[in-house]
Amino acid sequence: MNEILTLFATVFVTLFVIMDPPGTVPVFLGLTSSMDHKRRNRAARQAILVSFLVIVIFAVFGKYLLTYMGISLPALRAAGGLLLLWVAMELLTGKADEPEASSNTNVAMVPLGTPLLAGPGTIVAIMVFVEEHADVRSWAVIGAAVVAVHVCVWLSMRFANIIQRVLRDDGVTLVTRIAGVLLAAIAVQMVATAIAQFIEHPDLLLGH
Repeated sequence: MNEILTLFATVFVTLFVIMDPPGTVPVFLGLTSSMDHKRRNRAARQAILVSFLVIVIFAVFGKYLLTYMGISLPALRAAGGLLLLWVAMELLTGKADEPEASSNTNVAMVPLGTPLLAGPGTIVAIMVFVEEHADVRSWAVIGAAVVAVHVCVWLSMRFANIIQRVLRDDGVTLVTRIAGVLLAAIAVQMVATAIAQFIEHPDLLLGH
């Protein structure tokens, strides 16, 4: 039971930090500023659905892609760690670009669903978790964590106006910076683990 709870907490916290539900509030409000209440709620549902489908597709077929391209798990972990570190630096320095709405684009799909929610960092993280755990029970736990995170994101979007009024701009910025610190720590751990695996199994450097 402890292993199950630990895995759930690890996946949930990692994805929560990457997807950053509080941080999506100002972006969501900006992209849906011209929508009424009903259309905004529909956009939130569509964005969550798109994000969930993208993550599930990569979780299910990601390992086949790695096998086909001859990429080892430590290599994926190291690349993911570096990518997450880059995302963390953007969160910490406030340089993350906010996507702009387009009248010819369904903002619920692009950029909300992807790449804002189901972006490169999220995809790499879920692929690593799935590759590390081969049993059905672990996959069920990972799936539950993915669903839980998406519920949190949906709630953030659903009550975006209230959350922004409570946290204010400074509060949202503070939460984003804290998320950046946590994400940086996760990224460094991923890279360190990958290096340790390469040292223990040098043949992985050859893609075996």
